[in-house]
Amino acid sequence: MKIYGLDFTSAPARTKPITLADAELSGERLDVAGVHRIPSFAGFEMGLEAAGPWVAGMDFPFGQPRRLIEALAWPPDWSETVDRVAAMPREEFEKLLTVYKARRPKGDKEHLRTTDRIAESLSPMKLYGVPLAKMYFEGAPRLRATGLSVVPCRPSADSRVVVEAYPALVARRILGRRSYKGGGAKADERRRARRDLVAALGGDLVAGAYGLRVRVGAYLAEELVADPGADLLDAVLSAIQAAWAHTRRSSNHGVPRACDPLEGWIADPATAVPGAR
Repeated sequence: MKIYGLDFTSAPARTKPITLADAELSGERLDVAGVHRIPSFAGFEMGLEAAGPWVAGMDFPFGQPRRLIEALAWPPDWSETVDRVAAMPREEFEKLLTVYKARRPKGDKEHLRTTDRIAESLSPMKLYGVPLAKMYFEGAPRLRATGLSVVPCRPSADSRVVVEAYPALVARRILGRRSYKGGGAKADERRRARRDLVAALGGDLVAGAYGLRVRVGAYLAEELVADPGADLLDAVLSAIQAAWAHTRRSSNHGVPRACDPLEGWIADPATAVPGAR
C-alpha cells in the first residue's frame, strides 16, 4: 500500500516548501523511499488527484473547534463549514478570528478540539507562532474540493484516504519532551535529538506502539538529521501515523467512532481511545 506523510505550510515556497514523505507499507514493514519538496499549492493539489489506492497523513487541522463554529452560527456540517471558509478572502478569515478572540476572556480565547486536549496539541484557531488557523484555511478547502475520503470529517468509499497527523506524538514516544527542531544555541543538542529519533524509528518503541518496522535508508536518514527545521522528519513521522491508520482501516482508521466529525481527529494510538496517552 502506498503511504504518504505530509508536513504542511500555509505559505509554500522554495525556501519553505510543503514536504512529502513517500513510503510503501508491506505487512508490518514501512519502507520510506524518500522525501519530496513541494514549493506551491498547485503541486499539492496535483498530488491530491494522484490515482489511489493510498493513505496520507497530513500535519494540519482538518477542522475547527465546535465551540467556535457554534458561536459563529456556522453550519454544523464539516463540508458546509469548510465551504463557508473557502468563500472568504484569507484576510477576512484572519480578521474574524482576531475579533472573536479579542472579545473572549483571558484564558479562553483559543478553543481546543477534543482531540487537541488528548494529544496536547495547540488550538487550530492559532494565527501566530505555529499558524494552525492559516494552515486550516489553506488545507481544509483543498481537501473538500476533491473526492478524497477525509477521515472522520467526510469519509467515503474513495481509495484515496487522508487522516490528520500530529508528528509530535510519534516523537514524544521516543524523545519525551526533548526538542528536535531549530538551531541557535541549542542546535547541536537538537541535532542529537533528531539523530536519536531517526535511529529509533526501526526499533521496538515504534513497533510496539504502531505495529510497524520502519526502514529509512542511510542517505535519507542523514538528510533527516541534517534538516534543522525537521520538516522532512515530520513528514516521515506523519507517514508512520498514516500507515498505522491504514492497519486500522476496518475500525474507522483508528479514529473513535464517537468522535465529532465536525472537528476532525488526529490519527494515532495515543488518541484512539479518548483520554488515552
